[in-house]
Amino acid sequence: MAPMKPQGTVRSVDAGSIAERAGIGAGDHIVAVNGAPLRDVFDWLWHSDEDRAELTVISDDIERTVLLERSADQEWGIEFDEMLFDGTHTCKNACAFCFMDQLPDGLRSSLYLKDDDYRLSFYEGNFVTLTNLDDDDIDRIITQHLSPLYVSLHAADPEVRSRLLGARHARGLEAFEKLAHAGIEMHVSIVLVPGINDGEVLDETLEYLSTFRPQVLTVGVVPVAYTRFTEDIAGQEPSSFNDQSAAARVIEQVQTYQFRSRKETERTWVHLADEFYIYAQAPFPTSEWYDGYPQYENGIGIVHTYIEDIREHFDELVAGFATLKAGSEILTIVTGELTRDTMIGTLSALEAGGKVRLLPVVNRFFGGNVNVTGLLTGVDIARAICHDSEHFGKETNYVIPWSIFNDDELTLDGYEPQHIAEQTDASCIFVSDDAQGLLDAIGEVSS
Repeated sequence: MAPMKPQGTVRSVDAGSIAERAGIGAGDHIVAVNGAPLRDVFDWLWHSDEDRAELTVISDDIERTVLLERSADQEWGIEFDEMLFDGTHTCKNACAFCFMDQLPDGLRSSLYLKDDDYRLSFYEGNFVTLTNLDDDDIDRIITQHLSPLYVSLHAADPEVRSRLLGARHARGLEAFEKLAHAGIEMHVSIVLVPGINDGEVLDETLEYLSTFRPQVLTVGVVPVAYTRFTEDIAGQEPSSFNDQSAAARVIEQVQTYQFRSRKETERTWVHLADEFYIYAQAPFPTSEWYDGYPQYENGIGIVHTYIEDIREHFDELVAGFATLKAGSEILTIVTGELTRDTMIGTLSALEAGGKVRLLPVVNRFFGGNVNVTGLLTGVDIARAICHDSEHFGKETNYVIPWSIFNDDELTLDGYEPQHIAEQTDASCIFVSDDAQGLLDAIGEVSS
């Protein structure tokens, strides 16, 4: 019999651990536990959960069996190279609003990976459509109770789903219902597209989802984003909810479900992305209304938590800005257009006028309605700083948020922090985009 294909590659083994004593080392491949093949770390954790585990190990193309035994408080001591041994499951849909299909060439390669992997949904909170699940996947999710999942549902109506997701739309809804009936909890996302899944269709979708409570923990409604590379969305001209009346209508519509839910369960349940409140010029909900910010990474509650963070450090920030020279305009904060008014109000409340400037950067790289700070590119920031410093009559320090960089300190278009500083020939300070970041920037220019 041919040996099993190597799957889980061991990165390291703890010194003195059970695994080390059994002769397992870095570079070995663990392909099965108790005869069950391993697809990922979750399989490893599931099948090796007992005090005795029989491992199928491949070292230098030689397959062997290793028996491990432990007491209840011991770990095996094995760390793997990757979390997913069989690669990332990718998206097979043709979503009308897919942001990745709107990207130009030349960005980081990872940005073009259309992840639709339920395991990353469970582990990292990535939203998935469930359309690529087979019956074994569904059974595995239920058996191993990989819950909660984060699901992009968008609409309940089959015709609308077909228009938005493509030919595989029905499988996603079928999988959703099977998982919900089996007790798998889910956070749901709806990307709202004007004229397609808003209005009565949104009502229908929210009513449908309400029948699956309590398995549907929360619902997040976010406006569709499009770039200058978008020709159409589901056959119509690209548009979103960027004007006041359109955003206000969505807020009013969704409030019906929010009020009903809070009356019945003391939970808001359905949440709106920050953009709706900003464009409608409406007040943000209170902290309690966000139910602990379960969809923060989906753009829901980010501005509110920033404001709350500023309030918590208010006295410290006012004292810090008081140390800066009046009229010096010594700091210039770089931000996206969306949060311009929020930042203006924040700096005014902190009595930072004349000491801090704001530089809202237009996202020319993506264009369309993309205007959040986190999607600013190095080229746009560098261009904006160069133009600003050329026409500004004083020396200033440009405060740039770390949120524009990934873990490798690269912007979407591959700029490193020093690259921006070198291209602009300006003093650049890189900080977190929170109260501590403002305090750090003050400290930089006060020392």
